[in-house]
Amino acid sequence: MTTLETPPTVIGEGMDRVDAPLKVTGAAHYPNDYTYPGMVHAALVGSTIAAGRIRRIDASAAQYAPGVLTVITPLTAPRLERGPMTLLGPSPPAPMRDDRVLHYGQHIAIVVADSPEQARHAASLVRVEYEPTDALLDVEDERADTVIDPWGLDTERGSVSTGFARADVVVDERYTTPDNTNNPLGLMSTVAVWHGDSVTVHDSTQWPSNVRASLAQIFRIPESGVRVLAPFVGGGFGAGLRVWSHTILTALAAREVGRPVKLVLTRPQMFTSVGHRPDNVQRVRIGVTSAGDIVAIEHHTISSVAMEDDDYEPLAFSSAVSYSCPNVLTSDRQARLNIPCPGSMRAPAEGQGNFALESAIDEAAHSLGMDPVEFRLRNYAEVHPVLGLPWSSKALRDCYRLGAERFGWSRRTPEIGSMRDGRWLVGCGMAGVSYPYYQAPCQARASLRHDGSAYVRSAATDIGTGTYTVMTQLAAELLGLEIRKVRFDLGDSDMPYSPQAGGSGLTGALANAVHTACGNLVREFLGLVRDDEVSPLCGAPPGDVAVNEGRLHRISAPEQGEAYTDILARHGLEELSADGRSTPPDAHNIGMATAGAFGAKFAEIRIDPELGLLRVARVTSAIDGGRILNQKTATSQVVGGTVGGISQAMFEETATDQGTGHIANATFGDYLMPVNADVPDMDVVFCGTPDRATNVGTKGVGEVGLVGVAAAIGNAIHHATGRRLRSLPFTIDRLL
Repeated sequence: MTTLETPPTVIGEGMDRVDAPLKVTGAAHYPNDYTYPGMVHAALVGSTIAAGRIRRIDASAAQYAPGVLTVITPLTAPRLERGPMTLLGPSPPAPMRDDRVLHYGQHIAIVVADSPEQARHAASLVRVEYEPTDALLDVEDERADTVIDPWGLDTERGSVSTGFARADVVVDERYTTPDNTNNPLGLMSTVAVWHGDSVTVHDSTQWPSNVRASLAQIFRIPESGVRVLAPFVGGGFGAGLRVWSHTILTALAAREVGRPVKLVLTRPQMFTSVGHRPDNVQRVRIGVTSAGDIVAIEHHTISSVAMEDDDYEPLAFSSAVSYSCPNVLTSDRQARLNIPCPGSMRAPAEGQGNFALESAIDEAAHSLGMDPVEFRLRNYAEVHPVLGLPWSSKALRDCYRLGAERFGWSRRTPEIGSMRDGRWLVGCGMAGVSYPYYQAPCQARASLRHDGSAYVRSAATDIGTGTYTVMTQLAAELLGLEIRKVRFDLGDSDMPYSPQAGGSGLTGALANAVHTACGNLVREFLGLVRDDEVSPLCGAPPGDVAVNEGRLHRISAPEQGEAYTDILARHGLEELSADGRSTPPDAHNIGMATAGAFGAKFAEIRIDPELGLLRVARVTSAIDGGRILNQKTATSQVVGGTVGGISQAMFEETATDQGTGHIANATFGDYLMPVNADVPDMDVVFCGTPDRATNVGTKGVGEVGLVGVAAAIGNAIHHATGRRLRSLPFTIDRLL
C-alpha cells in the first residue's frame, strides 16, 4: 500500500524475470532478427595497417561480383560530421572522412549485396594500396601525444610530501592492466530502413536516445525523423554505449541503395569496432604510520586512447575518496595511440584503478603486520573526504564485517604460505570496493487503461540486468496493481527520453522517473473525482489516499474508495496517462554527498606450486546497493560481475602485435574467458538501507560486482605464496 505523501516501500521480492518466457521460447526479437521486404546485406572492409594513408582503393572486382549493389569507400562516401556531445563525452570520430588510417581494422569500405555471403565475398575482393607510417602502440611510448585530465578530475588536498615525511612505511609500486574486449555473446548488428527522409534503425545499443540524436545530427534530419528500436539487445557490457561507425555506415548504405540494409559484425570485427577496456600503467604510493594511519596517497596513471577519440576513464579518481587521508594527489593521463577507439567495459575506470589501489592497500597492511580488514576499518572515510558532507548512504563498514563473517575470515591464518589443502597452497584475500554515484535525467510515462491494466514505458534498454522486471514490480506497487496487470516497455526512442543502460545509473534514474509518473497518474485520477459528488473520494486530499488492489481509497476510511476502472468508465475515458521525470540530486542542495554502491570482496584461491595452476575456490561479495528492488536479479548481477572480475584477473588480455597493430587473439578460440569449471561457489549478501538522496533509494549494482575481484585474488595469491603480482592477468608463467 502506497500513500502519495511518502516514498514507497519497494518489496525486493526475488521475482522471476517477466521477459524470460519470450527469451526461452525464441519470441524475443534482437536487432539481427528483424527483416524487411527487399532487405539486402552489408559487409565491412577493415584496414590491414595501423597507421598511414590509403594510396589507392580498387573496388572494381567487388563492384561487379554477383549480387553486389554498391561499394562505398572514402572516395565515394559523402562527408559525414562527427556525432554530438553526449553524457559520456564526445561521440567517436566520423567514419570514412578521408584517406588516413589511424588503427588496424578501421572501416575503410562497406559493400552491399543481396545476401550476406555475397557481401562478405565481395568485401574480400576490395584491393587497397597503403602508404604506411610507424604506428604508436605502446602506452609508455614517449613519442605519443598526451591528453591531460579533460574532465578536471585530478585531485590534490593537503601536502603529500608532508604526509610521506610523517610515514613510517611507504609502499611505492607500479601496476598494469591490459586491454580487455567486451565480447557479448551476440554479435552487434544494425538494420536500417529509410522512409523518405526518415529512418528506422534496429541497433545493438544500450542507449536508443543517443543513437537517435547522433543519426539526426550526422544525416542532418530532425530527431523526429529517426526511430531507434532495441527492445532486446543480447548483452553489451558497455560496448553499446557509443554510436559506432558500423551503425552510421549501415544507415548510409541503406540511404544510398534505397533499400533496407542489415549488417552483422564478425567476431574479429568486435575487437576493432565497438570499444575495449584500455590498457594502462599505474603508480601508487601510500604512506602509513606504525599505528596504521594512512597519511599520504599518491596515484598516477597513464592509459591508452585512440588518435582522434576523446573517451576518458579517470582510473585514479576513487583513490581520492576511498579512505580518510589528509594528503592526496591523483592524476590521470592518456597516450594517443594507433588503436581502435576504447570505450566503457563493465566497471570502467574502477575495474582498473581499484586493482592498483586495493593491492597497494593490502601491501601496506602486510608491511605493518595488520589484518587487512582492520586496516581498512581504521582508515574508514566516515564522511566524503573531499566535500566534507555525510554520505547519502554508506554501509561499507557493514560490508566488511558481514562479508568477513560469512567468508570465515577469522579462520584465516595470517602467515604467508601457512594454509594448505594437500599439495595445494591456499590463500585468502580481500578488497574494499566502491563504484561512483552516477545518475542522469530520465523520463517515463504511465497509463491506466479501461480494463484495469497499466502500461508504463521509457526509451531505456535492458541488457540483461532485469530492467523489465524491476520496473514492472515498482510500477505495480506504486499503482496498487497485481504484477500480471502491469506491462513495462522499453527500447524505443519514440518513448520518453532515457539515459544509457550503463554506469550503474539507469535503475536509479528510471525508478525515480517511474515513481514520479505513477504518482502523477494517481493524482490525475484524484483530479477527476475531486468535485465528483458520486465518488467516495470526492474532495479527498492526496495525503489521505492510498492505492491497493486496483483501487484508490481513503487511509482514514479504507471502505471509502473505488476502482480505477469505475472512475474511467464514469468519465467516458479509455485510459488516463501521466508523465514523470527525474533529475539527479545536487550534493550541496541536499546537504549530503551522493553515494554510489560500496562493497567488500573476499576470495579463497588454491595454487599448485609445481604447475603454477591457479583456482578460485570461493568468493563472498558483501554489497551496499541501497534499496534492493529484486533480490534475485540483483544477486544475479553481482554474480555475473564477479565472474567478469575473475575473467579480468586470470584470463582476459587482448593481444596486439606491437609491429603491426594486428589483434592476434580476436576469436573465442584465442581470447580466454572463464568457463563453468572456472566459476567457484558464490556467496552474495546485501547490506545497508535505502539511499536518502532519491525517492526510491536504490543504487545500481551492475558494475560494483566486478570491482575488487582482481585485487582480492591477487592479495590471496600473496597470502598463499608470498609473491606480489602487480600485472593482470595472473597467468601460469607469472605464478611459476
